[in-house]
Amino acid sequence: MKQRFSSLDVKVVAHELSEALVSLRVANVYDLNSKILLLKFAKPNTRHQLLVESGFRCHLTDFARTTAPAPSAFVARLRKFLKTRRVTAVSQIGTDRIIEFQFSDGAYRLYLEFFASGNIILTDSTLKILALLRNVPEGEGQEPQRVGLTYTLENRQNFGGVPPLTKERLRDALETTVKKLAADQAAGKKIKKKSQDELRRGLATTITELPPILVDHVFRLTSFSPAIKPSEILNDDALFDSLFASLDKARHILEQVTSEATAKGYIIAKARPNPSSEDGAPSAVDKTKDLLYEDFQPFLPKQFEDDPSLHVLPFEGYNKTVDEFFSSLEGQRLESRLNEREAAAKRKLEAARNDQAKRIEGLQEAEMLNLRKAAAIEANIERVEEAINAVNGLLKEGIDWADINRLVEREQKTQNPVAQLIKLPMKLSENQITLLLGEEEEEEKDDDFDFDYGTDDEVSDTEAESSQPKAASKKLEVDINLGISPWANAEEYYGQKRSVAEKAQKTVIQSTQALKNAEQKIAQDLKKGLKQEKPVLQPIRKPMWFEKFIWFISSDGYLVLGGRDAQQNEMLYKRYLRKGDVYVHADLHGASSVIIKNNPKTPDAPIPPSTLAQAGSLSVCCSNAWDSKAGMGAWWVNADQVSKTAPTGEFLQVGSFMVRGKRNLLPPALLMLGFGIVFRISEQSRAKHVRHRLYDIDKPEGGKSASEKPAAASGAQTGDHDSDDSDSENEDENNESQDRANPLQTGSKEKQEEEASNSPEPPSDQLAKVDLGESSSQEQAPQKGKEVDVGQKEEEEEEDNEDAEEQQEEEPPKAGAPTPSASSSAAISRSSTPSVKPGAPASKAPPKRGQRGKAKKIAAKYKDQDEEDRALMESLIGVTAGRQKAEAEAAAKAQREAEAAAARERRQKQQERLKKEIAEHEELRKVLLEEGIETLDENEAMELSPLDEIVGTPLAGDEILEAIPVCAPWSALGKVKYKAKIQPGNTKKGKAVKEIFERWKIAAGRKGVVDESSSDVEKMWPREVELIKGLKVEEAYNCVPVGKVTVMMSGGNVAGGGGGGGGGGGSGKGGKGGGKGGKKR
Repeated sequence: MKQRFSSLDVKVVAHELSEALVSLRVANVYDLNSKILLLKFAKPNTRHQLLVESGFRCHLTDFARTTAPAPSAFVARLRKFLKTRRVTAVSQIGTDRIIEFQFSDGAYRLYLEFFASGNIILTDSTLKILALLRNVPEGEGQEPQRVGLTYTLENRQNFGGVPPLTKERLRDALETTVKKLAADQAAGKKIKKKSQDELRRGLATTITELPPILVDHVFRLTSFSPAIKPSEILNDDALFDSLFASLDKARHILEQVTSEATAKGYIIAKARPNPSSEDGAPSAVDKTKDLLYEDFQPFLPKQFEDDPSLHVLPFEGYNKTVDEFFSSLEGQRLESRLNEREAAAKRKLEAARNDQAKRIEGLQEAEMLNLRKAAAIEANIERVEEAINAVNGLLKEGIDWADINRLVEREQKTQNPVAQLIKLPMKLSENQITLLLGEEEEEEKDDDFDFDYGTDDEVSDTEAESSQPKAASKKLEVDINLGISPWANAEEYYGQKRSVAEKAQKTVIQSTQALKNAEQKIAQDLKKGLKQEKPVLQPIRKPMWFEKFIWFISSDGYLVLGGRDAQQNEMLYKRYLRKGDVYVHADLHGASSVIIKNNPKTPDAPIPPSTLAQAGSLSVCCSNAWDSKAGMGAWWVNADQVSKTAPTGEFLQVGSFMVRGKRNLLPPALLMLGFGIVFRISEQSRAKHVRHRLYDIDKPEGGKSASEKPAAASGAQTGDHDSDDSDSENEDENNESQDRANPLQTGSKEKQEEEASNSPEPPSDQLAKVDLGESSSQEQAPQKGKEVDVGQKEEEEEEDNEDAEEQQEEEPPKAGAPTPSASSSAAISRSSTPSVKPGAPASKAPPKRGQRGKAKKIAAKYKDQDEEDRALMESLIGVTAGRQKAEAEAAAKAQREAEAAAARERRQKQQERLKKEIAEHEELRKVLLEEGIETLDENEAMELSPLDEIVGTPLAGDEILEAIPVCAPWSALGKVKYKAKIQPGNTKKGKAVKEIFERWKIAAGRKGVVDESSSDVEKMWPREVELIKGLKVEEAYNCVPVGKVTVMMSGGNVAGGGGGGGGGGGSGKGGKGGGKGGKKR
């Protein structure tokens, strides 16, 4: 089995990495173990992961791997130098097995060595080593490598370039091979390999750019025999020309492999000895599981193609080929380790069960033995009494215990029936003897007590005759207490039997609890062990384009998008708000701008009220109302009512928009979100899910929805705004009360079409002259719209107010400015009016009494003082320093004012430039809205249509591809199988999401919860559990748009969060029981 890269593999992988990684930046570096590193590269909309195993492999990977909890010293040093650096070049060093990465135009270089033990070396632009994976001592043909030394490249294979393949070079190579073989034979070295490999080995050492497997391939293609000796080729010109043609063909194949951006790859595999047999037709995945990977190449070798026992698996892209090869082996190793741990846990549990069973069985055997002993005593009561009396009589006579044993032994030889009951030696020290009793009462024979004293020979003959049947007879050994009667001895054994029975009963009860505790302990040990083991490799899921926003699919099948910050709000408006879409927002600080994507084919189709309510709930939950726990209502408008055209003299910041026309109010939203898991199914499985989805509707329905509240309705009110302010306010209050009474009331479509035909859509310049009376801020300037600030922080608002005040100090207030700016200008003019009144007297007041005489005296005193004397006197008393200081302060103040004026001028020019760009964008957007043209990217357009592939509850037979976490209003998750309710609380969202995942994983381990057949939608399925376990909590909780939460999950629920059944609430039950029986977490 191939385990490390060849020079050809290094060449092809370096070529593909150069195409894929150049211009990307290093996002981070991780270590998986002491020899494997993971480098993450990224740029907008592009991410790659590079796996490097020192000395063995280097390739892009599509599988997620568990990284080390803390970086090693080498990885920390790599992060210090390479993080955020841009990759500028990736290449192979000559034809050696070394790949060079250049960062920041060669400021840093990373070298990956794939020979011997391998190494990873980081150098600066002068090749001075800054960090390396392992220090290399100086050896034969090896320069030392450590931090501070210079990394040399001159001695690398073909560093100066690959020489061209000529006949002279080939002849020199063959002559060198012949001389080396002759030298080896003269030195007496044994040639272990076959003679037919002489040519192959000679070419591999002399023409190094051609790997041996490629040479074998072209030999088979050109039918050139590799068994020909090099000396024969040198002597035969025809063989020489044929060999040169074969090698020239190999050079062409080598150039063809790297001619395209991605090279084809081939994995050579053979069938397993014992393939896994499963019912049904095997899938492609099952077929690959029954194969053992042996080799991978960037071309299909002829020697493998002709072998019928081998299977060839083609792949597009050599990095994918290598990733599949090594990741499959790695996954098999990980899976086997996990299976070993689970088998060890099962063995421990089985051992605990066997131990408890043995204890119970021993107690039951002891109980039966005591019962048998008592029964044996009762069955042989007379003989037991005779034995007790005989032994007690000997003891009373004062005979020594040893003599008593010898006496009984002699009596046994004479076939004394009482002596034969006694087992020697007797336990006289414990006042006990052991009797061999039959379990049934023995029939007494008349000759049992007829003592016949014969000679020793007769006794020995009798003993020999009777030894065989005596040994065959089954006797029960019973200990008899000499101090009590036989009945008392039997009663003691009955008492022991009862005590053992009670103990056995208690043991059975306690063994159940002991087994349960053992199972829990073993499960904990297994869980702890599995945490130490890396999980089975899972492919990296590529996020869809809308996952960068706050998103969900409404209960009616509409895609709803919300911005996370001001930049995303701006992106939603500029790139995704199109004709037929609906803009939803709330008048709350921090509320997100939410848009509902309508079907681009039928932009006039109505948006259902439930979808509008769910979008409004999301906007409110993303605002400060979540933390204050005070719910309010949102509002919605059509896409053509939102623009970036600011009123004259104003500038809209990023994330702020102008809304013109009537706002349609929504009822107050519940502060209730849901965290759930939706699944992406295959295209074949999508046909089973019949859903009322927006993108399945070709024609709009006849009924009219809330989104079709026409601009004509608002236009009908335009003539009513010439009254005074109080009338406008009352009218607004009345309109608001009417809307809140029935905010989603729909009108007749025919009436709307008639009004729309009578009043065409006005252009943006005409909209600026229409007063729609939306709020009290439009009372003084009825021709302007309402400004909506979205995602702006308080500090930014204060800076904007300061900039506006500075502008208004220089410019007079304009008549068309909106109310906030107009009111501030009026306040400034009122405060400055008293100081600049034209009627103020210009002459000074007459001097007070005594001041005129004092002035005359001063004039007389200094009448002879000239300017020079005056300056000298002022310098003596310090007046000059004060004047200079005042002049310096005045100059600094003037400079500051000049700089502030220049800054204001720059801001004004910048705002004018932005206004010009916004005006151009608005003109283009207006055209796009009128014509209904979509401007989505190719990927976005491709991924917008298959929203039906995302389902909340898969059906039996569906092929589940991915699991996607989503956070949405609770009412939108009615058909989601795995969900949990989220309300405002004090728990951080990361901890809450981790708790939800733990609950689902624990539920998957319970008996009867997982349906192995994947047919019951109310239960968890193995594929669903596998995908949920593969999700990372760190990536999943990013979809939650709020900070502090409280998790509500029902106690008996397995997957759902709203009181659903065993599998998690199914399609109809999940949303009903959420309020009852919910358990706070």
